[in-house]
Amino acid sequence: MAAIVLWATLAPMGSILGNLPPFFVTGTGLLIGSVLALFVSRGQISKMKVPPRTLLVGVFGLFGFHAALFSALQMAPPVQANLVNYLWPLLIVVLAPMFFPGTSLRLRHVIAALVGFVGAALAIVSGGVITGGGVVGYVFAFLAAIIWACYSLLTKKLPHFDSSAVGAFALVSGILAVIAHLLWEAPVSPTTTQWLILMAIGLGPLGGAFYLWDLALKSGDPQRIGLLSFLTPLISTTLLLLVTGKPLTWLLALAGALIIGAAYYGSRSRVQSD
Repeated sequence: MAAIVLWATLAPMGSILGNLPPFFVTGTGLLIGSVLALFVSRGQISKMKVPPRTLLVGVFGLFGFHAALFSALQMAPPVQANLVNYLWPLLIVVLAPMFFPGTSLRLRHVIAALVGFVGAALAIVSGGVITGGGVVGYVFAFLAAIIWACYSLLTKKLPHFDSSAVGAFALVSGILAVIAHLLWEAPVSPTTTQWLILMAIGLGPLGGAFYLWDLALKSGDPQRIGLLSFLTPLISTTLLLLVTGKPLTWLLALAGALIIGAAYYGSRSRVQSD
């Protein structure tokens, strides 16, 4: 639950930093989060070492997902973009056959996918008139969902690695994001408040949450933990509404219910079929 609550704060805090470029926010947050690995590994740096393939998958997930998500929160209405991003639990079910040949899509999975995408469409429509930048923002939100779903599936195919290795993923991803910021984004001078929020993002959703989640999966019931994760979009959307001051319209509520319900329905059916 601690990891879930921390992840739920990512979009609200990211929306507050809306005027800071996405690569800068991604790089700063991940570099701060990587420092926590020193405490998780108890100073044993060797625990953070992983094969190149594992490191590549980790960087793909952390760098790609957060850069796409922060871009989406900047360019599209944040509440709606956040809901589109939370198609990722459903996409894990839909994309699983591409990664695991023995896995097949059932009729329930197809129904769940259709319901989820209808929910995403309603979320986008509820955002009002869509500008050119808004369209790109929603594309980034959907790209973030695809990246996190693929990353989650790819990690299941990797050899076991220590929890502190997430720090290596975050460190390399953070360095790449900072380089991208220096190459393609304008220089920024964050305010004291923005630096505090960046610290909170790095220590929380881009840091501590990853280690807490790994500990949870290794010591708890994976099915129960997986079902609890569906609280994330609910908490995140609620916090975003509070932060942005946007009203909860019936269309937005319906969109959220469809996306979360479809992900739950599809994941339950996959667990039962397994």
